[in-house]
Amino acid sequence: MEKKKKLLILTGGGDCPGLNAVIRAACKRARKEKNWEVYGSIEAFNGVFSEPTELVKLTRKRTAGIHVRGGTILKTTNKGNPTNFPMPQPDGSIKMIDRTEELVKRIKSLGFDAVINIGGDGSQRISEALYKKGLSVVGVPKTIDNDLSATDMTFGFQTAVQIATDSFDKLVTTAESHDRVMIMEVMGRDAGWIALHTAIAGGAEICLIPEIPYDINKLVKKINSRYVNGQGFVNIVIAEGAKPKDGTITSSVGEKGSEHVRLGGVAYQLSQQLKKAGCTAEIRETVLGHVQRGGSPTAFDRVLASLFGVKAFELVLEGNFGRMVALKNNQITSVTLEEATREYNIVSKGGPLVKAAKGLGIIFGD
Repeated sequence: MEKKKKLLILTGGGDCPGLNAVIRAACKRARKEKNWEVYGSIEAFNGVFSEPTELVKLTRKRTAGIHVRGGTILKTTNKGNPTNFPMPQPDGSIKMIDRTEELVKRIKSLGFDAVINIGGDGSQRISEALYKKGLSVVGVPKTIDNDLSATDMTFGFQTAVQIATDSFDKLVTTAESHDRVMIMEVMGRDAGWIALHTAIAGGAEICLIPEIPYDINKLVKKINSRYVNGQGFVNIVIAEGAKPKDGTITSSVGEKGSEHVRLGGVAYQLSQQLKKAGCTAEIRETVLGHVQRGGSPTAFDRVLASLFGVKAFELVLEGNFGRMVALKNNQITSVTLEEATREYNIVSKGGPLVKAAKGLGIIFGD
C-alpha cells in the first residue's frame, strides 16, 4: 500500500474573511488525489513549536461548509515570526531569535512533504526564508489592505471595503441630519486602498491616506465651503496610518512579542487638529477597527480564496515550491516568493483611482 503524503496548512498574521475558503479549497482538491492527508497548524507556526504540537487533521467533516465563515478555524497570530521569534527570558524580558532551521527540521521530522502558508507580506517573507532553508512551501496571499504588488487582488480586501462602505453610508445620513462633520477611521497601516475605495464608493468629501500627507488648513477650507449659515455636512474617511505634513502617525507601543506598533485613534487626533485650525462645525468620530476583519466573506472573496486554495495545492502536486499563488490579468497564476515580497503595493499619488477621486471632488489635503 502506497504511503500517504502529508500536507501542512497554516494561517498567519491578521485574520480576514476568506481564510477558511482557502483551507477548504486546498483540502477538497487534495482529497481528489486519494494519497494525501492534510493537517493544520494552530496559530501559524506556533502549533509546530508547541510542546506537545498543536496540529489538527483537516478531515472532510472539519472543513465542510467553512467557506462562508469569517476568521480562520486554525486561528492565527502576528507574534510567531520564526525569523524573529519572541523568547521569554528568566528576567521577564523578551529576546528575539531566529528559529527557522529548528522549524524546518521539526516540520520534516513530523513527516510533512509540503506546507501551504496563507498570509500577507510578513508571512510570505517567512515563507521565503523557510524555502531557502529547504522547506517545500507554497504561499497564498492574504491581506485586507491589498498591499501585495505581485497579485492584482488579495482576498479579504473586497469584504473589508464592503463593510467600511456600509458603515460609511450610515454615517452620511446622520451627518446630514445634524449638520456635522463625520470622521470614519478605517484600517490601512501603510497603504490607503480601503480608505480610497470606501471614499469613492460612499461619496466622501475628504479622503486621507498614508501615501499623501495632508495640510490641515486645506481640510478646514474644504469643510467651511460646505457650510452656509451653519448648515451643511462633511464626511471624511481616514486610514489609520494617515498623517499630517508636519506630524507623525498616531500610534502606541505594541504588545509584547509583536513586531509592530499599534495604530488607531487617528480619527480623534484629526478631530482635535481641525478644531485647533478653526473648524467650528460639530465633529463626531467613528473607528471601525476590527469590524473590517470579521464576518462572512463576500461572494467575490469566496471565489478568489477558493481559486487560490485549489491552485496552491496544484503547485504542491507539481513540486513547484518557493512560489506564491497570484491573480494576474484575471488569471490564477503564481510568482516566486522573492517577487511576491519585493515591492509593497501602495496607492500611487498620480494613479487612476486618485485622479478619479479628485475628479469627483474628493480632496486629500495635498
